[in-house]
Amino acid sequence: MSGGDAAAPAQRPRGAALPVDDSIFFKLVRVVNLTARPFSESIGRAHHLSLNEWRVLLVLANHPRVVGSEVAALTGLDKMTVSRAIAALERRGRVVRKVDTADRRRMLLRLSASGERLYERIGTPAKAREQSLFRGIDAADQERLERLLDRLIDNLLAADGVGA
Repeated sequence: MSGGDAAAPAQRPRGAALPVDDSIFFKLVRVVNLTARPFSESIGRAHHLSLNEWRVLLVLANHPRVVGSEVAALTGLDKMTVSRAIAALERRGRVVRKVDTADRRRMLLRLSASGERLYERIGTPAKAREQSLFRGIDAADQERLERLLDRLIDNLLAADGVGA
């Protein structure tokens, strides 16, 4: 090399490094990031809503009267992240907590009227994003992917010692 050229990085044997660009795991992460990008860049900013708050909002819209630990299980987010998201949603009047009459130690969560309106407003572009994600993928392949993703989730929960 000539004097000013930086040394080229040494090439590792293919099996020696963690696979990145061509690994299924990395591609799953990339799909999540690419799917979430428009949310973070426009929808979240316009509605003062973080991506994690949106994820919690989605769960509460589809599973009213759950507790925070159930939201964490359904989203795959850690309990502290869910707790922060719930607190932020509650501060903005989007979530309501209510004591569970069957177990007074539990706080049940549901969307407020404001949270429901926000869910409806944001849900339409989110559904359109989902449809664009699956464009050109037939129903059989989507079902197969869903089953595979369920197996991956089950594997991760089992590896973490969590019941599915």
